[in-house]
Amino acid sequence: MSTTETFSIEVNFLTGRYVATSHYDRRRSEWPPHPARLFSAIVATWADAGESDRAERDALEWLEAQGPPAIAASDAVPRNVVSHFVPVNDSSIISTSWHKRKANAVYGLADRLHEELAASEGEVTRKADRLQQKLTRERNVEAQVSHMGMTNPSSALQMLPDHRRKQERFFPSVTPDDGRVTYTWNSRPPGRLGEVLDRLLARVTRLGHSSSLVSCRVAPDPPEVSHVPGDAGESLRSVRRGQLAELERRYDRHRGHEPRALPYRNVRYRAAVETSRKERPQEPNTAGDWIVFEFNPSSRFRPVSRTEDLAQAMRAAILHYADDPIPEELSGHRQDGRPTTAPHVAFLPLPYVGFEHADGRLVGIAVSVPKASSAGSRRALYRAIGAWENASPESLKLTLGVSGVVEMSRRPGPAILVSLRPGVWHRPARRWVSATPVALPRHPGRLAQGAWAARARAWKQAEAAVRTACTHVGLPEPSVVDVSLNPFIAGARVATRFPVFSQKGRDGKPVRRQLVHALVTFERPVAGPLMLGAGRFIGLGLMRPLPDTDDAPRQESADE
Repeated sequence: MSTTETFSIEVNFLTGRYVATSHYDRRRSEWPPHPARLFSAIVATWADAGESDRAERDALEWLEAQGPPAIAASDAVPRNVVSHFVPVNDSSIISTSWHKRKANAVYGLADRLHEELAASEGEVTRKADRLQQKLTRERNVEAQVSHMGMTNPSSALQMLPDHRRKQERFFPSVTPDDGRVTYTWNSRPPGRLGEVLDRLLARVTRLGHSSSLVSCRVAPDPPEVSHVPGDAGESLRSVRRGQLAELERRYDRHRGHEPRALPYRNVRYRAAVETSRKERPQEPNTAGDWIVFEFNPSSRFRPVSRTEDLAQAMRAAILHYADDPIPEELSGHRQDGRPTTAPHVAFLPLPYVGFEHADGRLVGIAVSVPKASSAGSRRALYRAIGAWENASPESLKLTLGVSGVVEMSRRPGPAILVSLRPGVWHRPARRWVSATPVALPRHPGRLAQGAWAARARAWKQAEAAVRTACTHVGLPEPSVVDVSLNPFIAGARVATRFPVFSQKGRDGKPVRRQLVHALVTFERPVAGPLMLGAGRFIGLGLMRPLPDTDDAPRQESADE
């Protein structure tokens, strides 16, 4: 999508979760976040400042007039919804029967008001206005509690925690594969209104429930959209001209205390037109499913340079519980002991890298199963993991010799830690950067010693080896390759800080592999997970996707 005539707002969910109730079903979560909800969050932030900023008001009025935006949002996994019984906040010292009658009347009027607003697509009709007035009168219980000393003492017990009436509530949420949602309009703010909106967005702290913490900004380059306005599809609440003024009018009525309804324009959204097979992101032959294991907090201190040790320990533990004969797609070796030539299961320690305060520590490990794996090898892997979990019901343990024990557990659902989410490593991108150094399939020569001309040739050989590593996993040759001993992304470690990595050569003797960091750019997006080089099945050469437009790898914000 061209950015010359578009304007985009990016919302990043800092906790990795979005908590918001669907407007038509209290037990269901909302995804993607509706444009009307985003606009209301921006307006609330503007109003909370308590200042009459004309430029910000002009920016909001411009935004509401742009129509429904296109949305870029990943898939999301809903959390299982359970009911919570919470004390009613406005309990009065009155009889239980009176409170029940009053509550039923309030809830009934609120439902009728909601239905009327839904039928009118957010327009305030005469009927809706009358229902709002009735609702306001029903909620006025001041007369019931204003006469001090006139209440039956037994009724006063209802104010104590053990006696307060509780109401069933639901807090549905989703965990997106990518915690970033982008809204794009086909126009640009005139003058400096874009800068004004960016400053206002920087003050927005939540979207939906108060636990849905966000950071927002004007996005310089929006991703490909996933939802576009159309004549069919899912109904999302959007905004119309006059939305800001309507929100102000409604606030004057409820003042933040009475029941309220979000004004909106009902807009149908459909999935963006699916790209042709030729245009779909290409995948490496190692791409597949991940089984993620999360380290216990006390085990999250080992640096990314211990990647090979942890991967080998994880591989040994799973093979220990696997039934004989072990399929070569699981072991990586044929029955005669020679390495298999087919893609096989990889063991990938996951480091905390790529974020603003990333420190490179390992927070978990993924067992990556290629898509081409047979059903038999998959069953063998699952049985081995199940046998290990049955033998260690409290937590799984990896023994690393003098380095101690790593305790962990399989993560069956969405992970809280961003680095454990497969979507962070799998999403399509043209630019990929190494989180762990690539073990070159052939030695390039001395990179840091010798004559200048010899070192220049060695670096050229290193770049060529990375290109070969890309084609070896079934990808096209990258258009640009940068290699370095220093990392290209925050949190990663210098290649020389990693232990020497050796493999058996054709003659059976160990061959030392040169480790380098790589930043590769493809002509078209490539989907992950992507692992490159000779150590790709034990965590080396693990690549992280990057946005396409930044001159340097983007430093994101996340709480690990």
